[in-house]
Amino acid sequence: MNPPDKLSVTDLRDGVHVIMSGDTHFDFTAKSNGHETPVAGNPAFNRVAVHRVDKRQAEVKEEKDGAIVATVRERISNDGNELTITTVSKSRPDLITIWTRSGGAKVAKDLLAGEWTEDLTRTRLRQGSVLKIEPDGNGGVHFSGDFSYTARFDGKQYDLKNSRNDTVQLQLIDPHTVDSFYRRDDQLAEKDRWVVSDDGKQMTLTTTGTLESGQHVTEKLVFKKQ
Repeated sequence: MNPPDKLSVTDLRDGVHVIMSGDTHFDFTAKSNGHETPVAGNPAFNRVAVHRVDKRQAEVKEEKDGAIVATVRERISNDGNELTITTVSKSRPDLITIWTRSGGAKVAKDLLAGEWTEDLTRTRLRQGSVLKIEPDGNGGVHFSGDFSYTARFDGKQYDLKNSRNDTVQLQLIDPHTVDSFYRRDDQLAEKDRWVVSDDGKQMTLTTTGTLESGQHVTEKLVFKKQ
């Protein structure tokens, strides 16, 4: 597992200075009044608009070439030591990451200020996800959920529909375990491991991957047969 990302938030008189380091890199200074600010060096977005809701909450609109690509909502716990970031993107499950305060003095008027470290042990939540996996009649499977594909266990790459990735490659490890390798722009972007319980009623998905922004994510989901 890659080291966790680090987040530094510095309170300014009328704005904020944000630095992300680790697998994800960006550095920008923005007003907190919702006005757009250019962001360089990030492939996922090139402008942000920061809106301070209150001392515990903020909302950031990420834009690329004039279009909003994601809405990021930030909320601080009551004790000021835990930061929950929810990223909402069109046609994708919400991504929730948890950060713990690792440095910096608490600023009474802006509890977001400080040094934060991403907690990779906390589940990224995708509540209510429903999957359907069925034989395709030709030795492969048809998968449908947040995205869809039809593929065989032959090591070949198959196209994806409605996915941030381009292709999938399936590997049958044993009768209960399948590895899925997803590529984006010919680079390995994500690996999923599916493990079905002995009674066939539960399936556990463990995902490691990298978003278009460069942020590394680790996620564990449990699905039950309906």
